[in-house]
Amino acid sequence: MNGLLDDQAIILGISQDPPETTPPEKCRYDACIVISDEQPLDGSVREAILPAGLYAVYKVKHTAEALEQAWGDIFSELQSSGYQMDTKPVFERYAGEIVSSGACEICVPIRKA
Repeated sequence: MNGLLDDQAIILGISQDPPETTPPEKCRYDACIVISDEQPLDGSVREAILPAGLYAVYKVKHTAEALEQAWGDIFSELQSSGYQMDTKPVFERYAGEIVSSGACEICVPIRKA
């Protein structure tokens, strides 16, 4: 409606509830689009700012199977890397070139263990 969803758009998907402990019908998921500071908002959407910090970024084929496998691998890889997950939101990032190649990125906030 506002012309924000184009080839340059960056879309973020943020799960608000842990799917391993939350029934599927209760899981919440935020669909977000990155906008500039100058972008006017009309009240039909909410604005939020993701906290800055260090993130491990995993490029993953955008299929249900590949995403499920990646989520399983990420946490074991973090444990062996000397990092641990931080308390900021984990999110999936969908940007032009990455999406056109059939992939997405999983961005995991990390800190030294």
